[in-house]
Amino acid sequence: MPRQNTPPSDYPDIVLQQIKHLALNIAIARKRRGESQAQWAMRLGVSQPTMARIERGDPSVAMASYVMCIWLINPRSSLAELITPQNDHGALEKEIARVRSKRSPSKRSNAYNASADDAQPEEGLPSQTGPAISPLKKMLSTQTGPTFTSTHPGIAALLNKSGPKER
Repeated sequence: MPRQNTPPSDYPDIVLQQIKHLALNIAIARKRRGESQAQWAMRLGVSQPTMARIERGDPSVAMASYVMCIWLINPRSSLAELITPQNDHGALEKEIARVRSKRSPSKRSNAYNASADDAQPEEGLPSQTGPAISPLKKMLSTQTGPTFTSTHPGIAALLNKSGPKER
């Protein structure tokens, strides 16, 4: 097996903690079902010592083995859902900042207040009729009057061109 570039001991503590927490949940689920490590190992297609390493939270165990455990626990769960583009708040904030920096601030203050004549399609997007509403804004938020709401306060603040609201 090829050697890893970064040894697990150099992983950030938060990553190691998340793996340990995942391992604990896997062990609890297996025990609640009254099954042995050997039974789960056979179902996963790994050895019993590898199953023990999974339950200890060993970060060098193949990701597929952890994902298989998750699937055994809940076949309807989707690990990939955690990082769908809609949930990648860091990338979304960068995209919004990039789009805003391309716009002239004096031309219009809000895409929904712009006239149809002012609408210009974003780079790489088909032209639209009516106000220029990026698909990103549609995906991230719902229109409630002239402002937007979002599950992420930073994104809502960027879309509304205002600072984060005090709670």
